[in-house]
Parts: sequence; C-alpha cells; structure tokens
Amino acid sequence: MVADQTTPIAEAPMRELSESEFHRYARHLILDEVGEEGQGRLLEARVLIVGAGGLGAPVSMYLAAAGVGTLVLVDDDEVDLTNLQRQIVHATDSVGHAKVDSAAETLSRINPGINFETHRKRLTADNAADLVAGCAVAVDGSDNFETRYLLNDACLAAGVPLVAGALSRFEGQLTTILPGDGRPCYRCLFPETPDPSLTPRCEEAGILGAVAGVIGTLQAVETLKLILGLGEPLAGRLMLYDALSASMQEVRYRRRPDCDSCGDHA
Repeated sequence: MVADQTTPIAEAPMRELSESEFHRYARHLILDEVGEEGQGRLLEARVLIVGAGGLGAPVSMYLAAAGVGTLVLVDDDEVDLTNLQRQIVHATDSVGHAKVDSAAETLSRINPGINFETHRKRLTADNAADLVAGCAVAVDGSDNFETRYLLNDACLAAGVPLVAGALSRFEGQLTTILPGDGRPCYRCLFPETPDPSLTPRCEEAGILGAVAGVIGTLQAVETLKLILGLGEPLAGRLMLYDALSASMQEVRYRRRPDCDSCGDHA
C-alpha cells in the first residue's frame, strides 16, 4: 500500500463465490494480494468506460475477464471497417452496429457472469455526473479534449478516480487522477486545449494498432489496482510509451493552484 491509497476503493461486503467463479478466477484467488476477498470486491465494483474504441476495447475485455461486476459503456459511434485494425472488441460482422452494443456482445461471451450498461451517447455536461455516479473508477478512452476535461471535472466532483489514456501514431500516454488531498487533476497536466495540429486524431495521423492494446491494457491494470487497493497508482505521474524505441518514460506533474478544475479558486 502507499500513502495516497491505503484502502481499496470498493469496500464491498464479503461475498461467497460460486463453484464456477472459483474455477474462473482461480489465478486471482491464489494471489495473496487478491484472494477471495479481493475477487469479491471486483465482482461488486462498477466501472465507467468512456469510449468503446482503441483504448476502450482492451480495457473492457480485460476488466470483463477479471470479473469486474458492472461495466458502464459510453460511446455514440458505430463500428467502421477502419476500426477493426485496433478495436479488438469488435468483429467484421459488427460493422454498422453501435459500438456499445457490439462491445457488450463480445464481452458477454468472454464473461456471461457480469453486467453491462450501454449508453449510445456522448459524454456531455448534462449527463456526465449521472454516468459517473456510483462508479468505483472511471476510464477515459475518448479521443478529444472536450470529453477528457468533462470527465475529469465530473470525477473530481464525485470523488471518483480517473484512469486516462491517449494515443498518437507510435506513442501512447497514461495517468491516473485521484481526487482531493492536494493531488493534481487532468487539467493541471493540460491547462489548455493543445493546438489541434499538434494532437491530430487517428484518422488524420494514423496509429499502429497494437499500441492501443499496450495503453489500454495498462489502463485496465491501473483500474484493477485501484479497486483492490494494490501498489502505487500513477497519480501525479504521466507515463509515456514509445513503440519505436521500445521505451517508457515518466513525467511528474503537480497540482496547479490556479487550475480551473481543482485549484484554490476552482
């Protein structure tokens, strides 16, 4: 445990696992740090995933496989053939279908014992608070700063941890926002929306598909750690992954007193 987080987020009551759950989650149960109690927390947890694309695909698949009890999927888009190079939760016969429905269908085949809530809509100022409410963790798999800022602010207001990822070409980045106690938020890291020419979307700049898998999988790991209260979260730290050099770097950042979201006069 670390000073930033000494107890698990999901303080779920101890629940008795079924025989099939003992078999399904056997490799979790033999981990002393997880065990039956930890698996029970996962099964009782509710996680919001914004975006069912390149990042949301591996995040949702690993969280479903891990037994996170309820996954709330938010995306207003449909599956396109160009998505399939990296959005592995969708299949060819899903082209033209809503991404949230396609994802839920795949995830239910991975683990029929968990629940899904699908919202075919964009995250907006009107619905963000309702979508975040009751969640143990929120995961940002969106592709635009407007949504990232909205989700950041909604999570700060609700006291819900946020695991944020982003992709570009051969690179990815990841950080975790833990609200309160003087810790920084996403807007502390990016006080203003960067010039769009410096942060082109995948359809403009391209993306090596497997890079989405790397960052999305790391987001899933961070989410599981938060629910279980394990290790040290990426709070105040931005992890940068460069696939071409096969390297990872870390940039530390602090809370800004003048931050519009978490500053002294927010």
